[in-house]
Amino acid sequence: MRFQNNEQYILEDEFLQLRPLRMLDLDLLLRYALDEPELWQYNAYGAEGKDRMKSYIQRALTAKALGQQYPFIVFHKKTERYIGCTRYYAISQENDSLEIGYTWYGSKFQGTGINKNCKYLMLQFAFEQMQVQRVGFKASIHNQRSRNALLSIGCKSEGVLRNHGADAAGNRIDMMVFSIIRPEWLDGLKDELWEKTLKAQ
Repeated sequence: MRFQNNEQYILEDEFLQLRPLRMLDLDLLLRYALDEPELWQYNAYGAEGKDRMKSYIQRALTAKALGQQYPFIVFHKKTERYIGCTRYYAISQENDSLEIGYTWYGSKFQGTGINKNCKYLMLQFAFEQMQVQRVGFKASIHNQRSRNALLSIGCKSEGVLRNHGADAAGNRIDMMVFSIIRPEWLDGLKDELWEKTLKAQ
């Protein structure tokens, strides 16, 4: 597995750029913390309000320094706006695997094809540059939008982790597990997801 947490990885195409998240990005993301509280309803570690957004970024950067996560900020080239965040996490050098999650976009950018584009860039880098064998995903059993989004990019459902996490209100929730494995990506899923990305632009 080829991965160094201190490297400055930038993933981009003609539509999006994903660059490493920094504390200086607080001001770029603050509008979502202040104006869109609905973004955080499924997340016990949500970022509503300035203080929580600051803590959200700091936790991500601490995990990055430990080699556990690699967070990105997402830039939308057409509108020239920073529109959300995503990250690699549960990075396992031993198992050649990682997960993609902590993904959110401003409400204006949801359902637009941006998520497919973002996941394409992250999957391409994970399978082809980092040489991982498995990419996992999780979604609250109550978050139908996220579950549908994962199925739409070609993920396979693996089952349910019972009582695995908490929502923003502190309620315990079940989490659904999904994955894509390297042979699936190389045997056609890559091309299928890119076609879906182009159609959604």
